[in-house]
Amino acid sequence: MKADQELRNILRQIDHKGYLAYKQLKGEYHFPEYTLGIDHVQGDPFASPSKVSVRVAGARAGFDQHLYDTAEKKTALEDHLLRGFAGQLRGFSFQAKGSGKSGLMAVSVPGQEILPRTACQIDRRNGDIILRMEIGFPANGRTVNSRELEKMLFDFLPVCVRKSLYMAALDGAKVKKVAELAEDQTYMRQQMEELGLVAFVANGSVLPRESGVSSRPMKGAVAFQSPEELEIEMVLPNRGRMAGMGIRRGITLIVGGGYHGKSTLLKALELGVYNHIAGDGREYVVTDGTAVKLRAEDGRSVKKSDISMFINDLPNGKDTRQFSTEDASGSTSQAANVVEAMEAGSRVFLIDEDTSATNFMIRDELMQRVVHREMEPITPFVERVRELYDQEGISTVLVAGSSGSYFHKADCIIQMNRYEPVEITAFAKKEAEAFPLPAGDTPKSQKPDYSRIPRGDRRFGADGRVKMKTLGMDGISINRDTIDLRYVEQLADTEQLTALSQLMKYMRMRVFDGKKNLRQAVEETMQVLQDRGWEGICGGAVLPGNLALPRRQEVFACLNRWRELGF
Repeated sequence: MKADQELRNILRQIDHKGYLAYKQLKGEYHFPEYTLGIDHVQGDPFASPSKVSVRVAGARAGFDQHLYDTAEKKTALEDHLLRGFAGQLRGFSFQAKGSGKSGLMAVSVPGQEILPRTACQIDRRNGDIILRMEIGFPANGRTVNSRELEKMLFDFLPVCVRKSLYMAALDGAKVKKVAELAEDQTYMRQQMEELGLVAFVANGSVLPRESGVSSRPMKGAVAFQSPEELEIEMVLPNRGRMAGMGIRRGITLIVGGGYHGKSTLLKALELGVYNHIAGDGREYVVTDGTAVKLRAEDGRSVKKSDISMFINDLPNGKDTRQFSTEDASGSTSQAANVVEAMEAGSRVFLIDEDTSATNFMIRDELMQRVVHREMEPITPFVERVRELYDQEGISTVLVAGSSGSYFHKADCIIQMNRYEPVEITAFAKKEAEAFPLPAGDTPKSQKPDYSRIPRGDRRFGADGRVKMKTLGMDGISINRDTIDLRYVEQLADTEQLTALSQLMKYMRMRVFDGKKNLRQAVEETMQVLQDRGWEGICGGAVLPGNLALPRRQEVFACLNRWRELGF
């Protein structure tokens, strides 16, 4: 490791030379308060910025071990430090001038969800902090402007580190609350399991968001208040007594008029699989971590999925025990989504009638009189929802605004009235007696076949190059093959998609051997991630600083939408 003065000397020696002279800077440098790593140097001022890391020794950072002694508290503290560092950095980015990306100082900026990220990581053994960022090394044209980079590395960066990565510089009460909130959220998830709940929404939660493009809480929104019949009280380790609505295992129906808050509640439950920051309004909205939002997805690729639980006897004779298509319909795509969520280990389905295929969800009596059951290949979800819970232990939370067919099947019915929930189970069941479901036996189903085996491909990455690109929240591109993830609605951050591309590459190159089925392949990969971290997945000397952990459910979803992947 070199001293910081050596870095300063090299900078002054290469000033006004060709841009590639910056390559001499690669390495580690000891600064008085931290270690600076120049991990990758861009080849051009217009290219992707250089990758830089800052490592602060735990003894110097000064955070007590109890602030990061569990995985949840560790992630929460990393998130808090990253937000603080990003806030400091904003005042310095592009203060150094030059061509292209000169002067850029950037780091991951988290949203409302708290996710494990490679941008900031704490070593639980010794408290060391490593922060990964990008810096656009300044240039005039394509000539080194090292005087500007010297300002960035010796004047700007030390201020950001000093003000955001040391306990002594932070508000101790706020840091303590970050750890306490993480501890309370972990406790809530444990209590949900013991109480037989699939979700919990605390009284006082703010569920509506600021706008369609902002996930911050809406000002002046109606605070959530549980119906008395569904109210459950928890005693949290730090906050103490807290009451809210518990959604029990089974079949829960959410009904109400348009714009009364049905979908808003469901959206909060969708993202309740993640912890949220204080002040989000949903920090005490907690959902079973395996819950999956299901919808129709016209046009998606389906590869050898067993959708026979819902679709059989197709007129073209196509095998629905191993159903494949490059252009799925609404009903076949939703059937595939259900079965694939089962394969991924989901214990809870979240469904909104508005984004579902009508013929997949219900068939009313009049339609069954006109088109007889034996002429219809689809067994609608309403006829399987009870079976899924009774035989598979999979609960369903369903939003419905136009069909009452699920009243007969539901264990609990909640009506949203001007964003206020009302428990109406007995009333709705009584009214439903006048509208019996169509008579007839539901076709028996077999347990879906999960034996799909991804084919190995020795050619993939054989030349050492796999081109990957993240397409915002729309999907990822791997060697020009686009994986469409627009309708995988529980992805909360673009960095989760970037992480998915790394996981896809690793599995295709290292795991798929033509012997393991999809479940085994995903399990092996997630175990490597748990045991060795992202270093075990990405390989190479430089770990990307723009990865956020996706759930295993989204890993399955990505694999199932990869058109180039064969089974």
